[in-house]
Amino acid sequence: MEKTIYVRLRHRIQVKPNQMVRLSDIAQIICDREDQSKQIRNIPIYQISLQDKTIIVIDIMLVIQKIKAFDPESDIQTLGPSQVLIEIVYTKRKFPFIFFIAIWFLLFFGAALTIMNFHEDVSMQQVHQKMYELITGEKQDHPLLLQVPYSIGLGLGMILFFNHIFKKRINEEPSPLEVEMFNYQQDLDNYLIINENKESTKKVDDH
Repeated sequence: MEKTIYVRLRHRIQVKPNQMVRLSDIAQIICDREDQSKQIRNIPIYQISLQDKTIIVIDIMLVIQKIKAFDPESDIQTLGPSQVLIEIVYTKRKFPFIFFIAIWFLLFFGAALTIMNFHEDVSMQQVHQKMYELITGEKQDHPLLLQVPYSIGLGLGMILFFNHIFKKRINEEPSPLEVEMFNYQQDLDNYLIINENKESTKKVDDH
């Protein structure tokens, strides 16, 4: 009797070095017969080795081949993506705390210099002086009445823009930076799928 197996590959997973990747790791599985569900989920798909470096692409055809080898009579219905990216996560070295402080200072002063150079390019101080003179009728070299609220508003605007206060998210809406990072990750994944998948490109020998 033919048994239907529904397979939906995940987009990306993370594994440890030398791990055996099983079907349940890379895909969601629904089987007509629950008694064989556990066996099908435990089908070995790929053995991670040191030669694999950091990224592996598993094609749906390999998954179908493994399932058919286990159960030739099964009817396999595939849904979703046709490849899954496997990222091998190695143990990261812990950097000394002094490196964190050095990077923090570098980013802080780099951002501060960028903002100051921008304000100098657009003559922000002269703009504040002119606005203060138009509003009050008095000339002031340091119109703190405008500069202080502007500085506070600049900081609050950056918090709202990035949608984070330290590690806490203000609301569920993603920030523009998160959207750009997501788009970059999507482009990177598509590149890896095309270039790392051995089945996506083949050289045809005419002779």
